[in-house]
Amino acid sequence: MFFPGGVKVYLAVDRTDMRKSIDGLSIMVSESLDFDPFSGHLFAFSNRRRTMIKVLYWDRSGFCLWQKRLEKDRFRWPESQEEVVELEQRELQWLLEGLEMRQHQAHDRLHYSTVF
Repeated sequence: MFFPGGVKVYLAVDRTDMRKSIDGLSIMVSESLDFDPFSGHLFAFSNRRRTMIKVLYWDRSGFCLWQKRLEKDRFRWPESQEEVVELEQRELQWLLEGLEMRQHQAHDRLHYSTVF
């Protein structure tokens, strides 16, 4: 899954009823999570057992819903007091691959305001 720069990933931390489809999830994004479902950003949800992920996003002319279901194992879902966690696209990719989203051995992200 590849998206252009500027696309954010929002992960709903609590479990989600996976019977929800585009309409139910877009309403949840708007009302419960308080985000704009038409923003083009990715909104990821998981079931109680963490064996399924759904990703909802708006793609210029309509909603897209992507789903992955594991036949064995579970996704390494984050534990957080927050209702929504913002991720980088690579962290979502790691999650989908079964890796920890927060790589403890990775280099820290640097932020500079000037070059010299």
